Amino acid sequence: MPCNPHVYGLCNFVCVSYGFSLYVIGGSLFDTRSFPLDRPMPSNAVFRYDFVTRSWEVLRSMISPRGSFACAAVDDSGRIVVAGGGSRHTLFGAAGSRMSSVEMYDIGRNEWVALDGLPRFRAGCVGFMAGGKGDEEKEFWVMGGYGESRTILGVFPVDEYYRDAVAMQLTDGGVGKWREVGDMWEEGERTQLGRIAIVEDVNGGTPGIFMLDKNEIFRYDMTSNRWRMETTLPRRAIDESSVGFVALNGELHVMASHNGAGSIENRRLRRHKKLTSLFIQIYHPGKSTWRTLITKPPVQQPLDFKNAVICTIRL
Repeated sequence: MPCNPHVYGLCNFVCVSYGFSLYVIGGSLFDTRSFPLDRPMPSNAVFRYDFVTRSWEVLRSMISPRGSFACAAVDDSGRIVVAGGGSRHTLFGAAGSRMSSVEMYDIGRNEWVALDGLPRFRAGCVGFMAGGKGDEEKEFWVMGGYGESRTILGVFPVDEYYRDAVAMQLTDGGVGKWREVGDMWEEGERTQLGRIAIVEDVNGGTPGIFMLDKNEIFRYDMTSNRWRMETTLPRRAIDESSVGFVALNGELHVMASHNGAGSIENRRLRRHKKLTSLFIQIYHPGKSTWRTLITKPPVQQPLDFKNAVICTIRL
């Protein structure tokens, strides 16, 4: 990525693919020009990597800087939507701002326009597209996240996680209003939304929405607005919080580091130790079958899935 000598520690950004390009949007970082120096701030920077030319390009910045936000590319329309977010950094567990603003990026014009904001402040949320293909109506969904916070013993901040979702209608002619979907689970069923992966429908219909919660995978039922148990990982991860979850070619990939001794471990290795392999458990929702794969990591450093951002692209 293009280097800025004044900023460091970028995290909580979003990657989204469109065409043959990968877009890196927003995030939270530290800036040596800001005061105090140890306070993270949100970023409005947007970068694009072209896999054809193998080059980076700096694009028009977002109107509002943000990290930990919902984002999705609108198929066949040359648009990217972002919603919510804040300034939280991974170094600070429950700090940072929240916001409700929504923007849309026009890839062809290289410009951002503001849309109607979310019904309430929301950060740490997930976004995806659902709906028709071509000229049919689509919806941009925003799930989960956190808004308000409370304190334990009046000192320690704790997030209040949302159990609901909201959706905005998108058409070729414009956008609609936000509609509130309601709570997706009962109080006490779970504390927050897990990792989300979207399996696109090859016929352009409603995508499959899956959640990895610890060692279980759930499927979202739009009709009942509930998460239904789908399957359980064949091999449990020792560190459940450091597992990658992504959809590719109609299958769900659950990734973790493998120590080569028959167990999955997601710990940073000391430099003098040999790098671990990448252990991938692959689930096919249509066939309800699992398969496994062990491969080498794509980089010469152990992958930290607690902070890694995963995105798929079709070339």
